[in-house]
Amino acid sequence: MENRNFDNQVQNGGANSQPMTLKDWIFTYLLLLIPIANIVLMFVWAFGKDVNQSKKTYFQAMLIMSGVAIVISVLFAGALSSIIMNGSGY
Repeated sequence: MENRNFDNQVQNGGANSQPMTLKDWIFTYLLLLIPIANIVLMFVWAFGKDVNQSKKTYFQAMLIMSGVAIVISVLFAGALSSIIMNGSGY
């Protein structure tokens, strides 16, 4: 019964609902090693229409976590520069 549901999902969803293979993930990782292109590819894979669903969800989460990390880094850098500029390190 469960296999039928999975088979129907794959047939209805097309290639986008099939699990990614190890080869697909390695190729994805190698593409992410290219500077500048990695940022563009993250947005393409996160918001593209013809993207594997697991890859799309993963890169949406990566963009959210990257945004959170950037905000925390900016806040930390601002606090650190404020301490240094005021000279009140102790």
